[in-house]
Amino acid sequence: MSRTAPVVYTHADDIARLKALLPQLPDEARVEVTLKDGSRVLGTVAVRPTVQQYRDAEENEGSNGELRLDDLDVPVQQHHVWLDQIASIRELPPIE
Repeated sequence: MSRTAPVVYTHADDIARLKALLPQLPDEARVEVTLKDGSRVLGTVAVRPTVQQYRDAEENEGSNGELRLDDLDVPVQQHHVWLDQIASIRELPPIE
C-alpha cells in the first residue's frame, strides 16, 4: 500500500474515530461499508486494517488507514477504502 493518503489526520479526536472502526473490521468479516458519498461496498475483510502514518500531497504527516475488501460477488476483485471515508459498517451474515 502507498505511504501517501488523500487526507491525513493529526487531531486526537479524528484519530480516535478512525481507531473506533477497527473492531468492526476483523479478518474475514463479511461487511457492507457505506461511504460518506452514499456509495456502498460489499466484501470480505482481507486483513484487519490499522491506523498508520501517511503523508498527504503537501507532505503533511498524519494518520489514516486503508481497508482492503475482497468483493463478495467477484472475490478476485479488491476494493481499497480509506478509513476516513467510511460512514457506517454493517456486518453481513455468514455464508451457509
